[in-house]
Amino acid sequence: MQGTDLVDTLVSKLRTLPPEKLVEVEDFVDFLRVRDDDRHLVTAAARLSEAAFAAVWDNPDDAAYDQL
Repeated sequence: MQGTDLVDTLVSKLRTLPPEKLVEVEDFVDFLRVRDDDRHLVTAAARLSEAAFAAVWDNPDDAAYDQL
């Protein structure tokens, strides 16, 4: 199903729901957005910290763990 077809299908289904269910759907959509934002934030923070931790991670004593 293509993007616009999917949106049309979802809108049609949403129109059949009672108002209290629409509130639940809205909450779920908000949850999905926040979850994706959180994942992007965690990924970005991990990338930024790699350089700062490179001296700690890259050392001869811990080189054996790199092979695991």
